[in-house]
Amino acid sequence: MAANANAVKIAPSILAADFARLGEQVQAIEAAGADWVHVDAMDGQFVPNITFGPLIAAAVKRSSALPIDLHAMIAEPERQIRAFADAGASLLTVHAEATVHLHRLVHDIKHAGMLAGVAVNPATPLDAVKWIAPDLDLLLVMSINPGWGGQKFLALALPKLHEARRLLDAAGSTAELEVDGGVDTETAAACVAAGATVLVAGTAVFGAAVGIPAAIRRLRDAAAAAVQRIV
Repeated sequence: MAANANAVKIAPSILAADFARLGEQVQAIEAAGADWVHVDAMDGQFVPNITFGPLIAAAVKRSSALPIDLHAMIAEPERQIRAFADAGASLLTVHAEATVHLHRLVHDIKHAGMLAGVAVNPATPLDAVKWIAPDLDLLLVMSINPGWGGQKFLALALPKLHEARRLLDAAGSTAELEVDGGVDTETAAACVAAGATVLVAGTAVFGAAVGIPAAIRRLRDAAAAAVQRIV
């Protein structure tokens, strides 16, 4: 689990951003101290919703120096590896449920020059990633059913995060453990206590009444409080 508060990364999801001011909003999270920018690509097949793809990722890259954490909620993600790499993604996370050759896909992502992550949906057992855990740069535990932002955090994600932490530790992996869906100041601490090292938050950042800087600060304070309880 995270050893200190600074080890916990905040990755605001632009799914909740104002797309009329996307460049400005990405610059705002960078100025507020975000660690990564989370880009949710959806294709209308793997999930019902359609969002955006490499062109938006490239626009984000032009707007900010933050690493792009690209979450590909798409069918046949192996077909888009080169496009996402060319768009400037630093890390590409694919779903275990979206491909039949996950080991090959993880290594193809690495060969394309990106870090490789794998996401698992709420009902997907972690056995799906057990044998590739040593190869991962990130494991993403979904705390909602993917497709739309603004959903309520599923409590089942907490024991799953604990299990994912044990899995990564047993594999000797240094991979980040990310959680995505319904993360806010009320759920962030529990996620960190369960072993998460990356918090994805969309509505809790871009939709916060207190504004982006205060929202990020509150998430970081919640993470720090959890770390203090751990140590």
